[in-house]
Amino acid sequence: MSGQSTPGLHVLGIRHHGPGSARSVAAALDELAPDLVLVEGPPELTAILPFLADEATAPPVAGLAYDVDEPRRASFYPLAVFSPEWVATRWALSRTVDVAWIDLPAASTAAIRAAVSDTGEFTEPSDETVTDPIGALAAAAGYDDPERWWEDAVEHRSGTAVERFADITEAIAELRRDEPTPTPLVDDDKVLDVRAAAAPTGAAMTAVREAAMRKAVRTAVKNGSERIVVVCGAWHAPAVDPARGPSAAADNRLLRGLPKTKVAAAWVPWTASRLSQASGYGAGVQSPGWYRHLYETAERGDDPDAAASSWLVRVARELRAQGLGASPAAVVDATRLARTLATLRGRPHPGLSELDDAALTVLADGAPLPLRLVHENLVVGPDLGAVPDDAPMIPLAADLAKRQRACRLKPAATAKTVTLDLRTDAGRTRSTLLHRLVLLGIDWGTTVDVGRTTGTFKEAWQLAWDPALSVAVVEAGMHGTTVESAAAAKVASVARDATSLATLSELVDACLLADLPTGDVVAVLADRAATHAEVSELLGAVEPLARVCRYGNVRDVDTAEVRAVLETTAVRAAVGLPPAAVALADDAALTLREAIESAHRGLMLLADPGLSQQWFRALAEVSVRDTTPGLIAGRATRMLADAGRIDRDVVEVRMSRALSTASDPADGAGWLDGFLAGDAMILIHDSALLGVVDRWLAAVSTEVFDDLIPLLRRTFAEFTKAERRNIGQALTRRSDDTTRYEFDVRRAEPAMAAVADLIGWERP
Repeated sequence: MSGQSTPGLHVLGIRHHGPGSARSVAAALDELAPDLVLVEGPPELTAILPFLADEATAPPVAGLAYDVDEPRRASFYPLAVFSPEWVATRWALSRTVDVAWIDLPAASTAAIRAAVSDTGEFTEPSDETVTDPIGALAAAAGYDDPERWWEDAVEHRSGTAVERFADITEAIAELRRDEPTPTPLVDDDKVLDVRAAAAPTGAAMTAVREAAMRKAVRTAVKNGSERIVVVCGAWHAPAVDPARGPSAAADNRLLRGLPKTKVAAAWVPWTASRLSQASGYGAGVQSPGWYRHLYETAERGDDPDAAASSWLVRVARELRAQGLGASPAAVVDATRLARTLATLRGRPHPGLSELDDAALTVLADGAPLPLRLVHENLVVGPDLGAVPDDAPMIPLAADLAKRQRACRLKPAATAKTVTLDLRTDAGRTRSTLLHRLVLLGIDWGTTVDVGRTTGTFKEAWQLAWDPALSVAVVEAGMHGTTVESAAAAKVASVARDATSLATLSELVDACLLADLPTGDVVAVLADRAATHAEVSELLGAVEPLARVCRYGNVRDVDTAEVRAVLETTAVRAAVGLPPAAVALADDAALTLREAIESAHRGLMLLADPGLSQQWFRALAEVSVRDTTPGLIAGRATRMLADAGRIDRDVVEVRMSRALSTASDPADGAGWLDGFLAGDAMILIHDSALLGVVDRWLAAVSTEVFDDLIPLLRRTFAEFTKAERRNIGQALTRRSDDTTRYEFDVRRAEPAMAAVADLIGWERP
């Protein structure tokens, strides 16, 4: 790269999301007063840059560029209040100076990415692979924080901001002096070199992007701009000046034949936590809240020491909000300690590491736990940006925003729980919206336990808006222009392609919750259920349909059609269960047991005497057949006992038979696992059943016992530590009413060790 420069052109090499860079950019722009500002970024966003000047726009926001035909192929370009790109763009817009974003068009970037991903070569850049020359220079100077280095080495140096940027450019030019001449990504046969294009920050893609930037600069000069400022990543600073880089012909060769696709662009809200991830032009900011504090205090004219003091005041306020003591005197002591640490470490001012150490020592008394919330709320921050309502967005996104306002559900970056009363119109409307979004794959909310209530009229959701959901909204927009129409179309598509009864049954349940028509889905389900012979599938369909019938009245839904399908499915499942539960492998037996449990939960919801009678008749037959796997027979026995269909004496007889020495030990272990099913209380409170298990384990040989340990460990591992301890205590209380035996501890040690391993006791 030659040392010549294009007349009237000034390149400001910045660190993406660097508050120090942002302040320097503002100072340089004031000094240069350009008539054109060019900012590194996809040119497709240039047309919608004016929305960044809107009063309704609040950073952090991100430019979204997505493939119209494949919306999931999308890229975000985040901006924070301390991002140099944000500062430069807003500077130009506020002064009616022409501004444009320059880089390789997103149309080509998306097409290249698609071509590469089809070969499996593409990998998202991580924090380690994204080029960060400012970070490299800082590390070389012994700094762990690039912002601290920028403050010390750049901001505090004499000279103007423009001169300091020129020094940065020359330093990067020296680093890149021996770079080889780039070769085109597309050869003469119009074949893309996917291996070279696979690394988004690799030499080949960097060369193509810089060629596109130089081409944009040449166009600006040709169009008559006399004072041009380019704001770009420091690594590109020496390369974007056409006078210092390859010729126009060489750049055209690099750009010739690059694939393209149709893309659309929009602004979307972003979050502070997302700024910490490498995305678009973001190198990954681990402390966005701290960076915002640095930028805003500098804008107020505070010196670095004052910024450190005000930060510790905020930390103390946050600790007090957690109920911890953090007095003003402690803040003063923490500030002094931070300054002392900075001096000991050879730094002119405290940075975040010194402030963290001081807060941990003085404000938190050495306990790291309280500072974790401080990190989440201050160092990262809960900020969620906003974009104007009239900013470009797809119809579905506009309808979603309208529904959110109507429901008074404002998206927020921090998770919050809302409880809905389904007896009210407002509660049902909110619930309907959230369930429709779940159907569309827009996971804004997830259902959670409603707490201590036995009613069916409450529903609790945990809501947290992730900026990545913007892509999910775009994808869902392919199904319709409103939330309701898109959800209905998605349901129809899933029903058409569904191959399992369980999927269709869950879909009917989802339609009920989302207040969508169920007729078409029920019709498909009825046709499939009438001809389906797989018992596990029939069993799996029962519970979702039972939920629809049980809870439909809460939402004023007619469930007559669903009830008819449920009755047919439940009867066929009950009739088919006994012959299906014969001679099964272990995996198949476990699958069938889970299906039986699901169907049982559903039928118990309904409490229908006719269906229950037929179901328990099937369970009774399964529980006594010798050909039924123990895993299923034991579970069926427990279900019958819990429902009061067999008494305790029968249970003891069946358990004794299943765990007798004449039975296969492995099958006996399966029977016990099925019977207990993670519930230890029956063994704790029924000494007779516990005695059956105790005698069975005492009777098996050592070799067999070793084989049983993995099976029994699986059963007992489902119990809590307290339950296992209670079982052990119950065993120690058991004694024969007529006979007592002398206990030889030494001889019993091997058995005691084995039992301790089995039930999870720690050996002394």
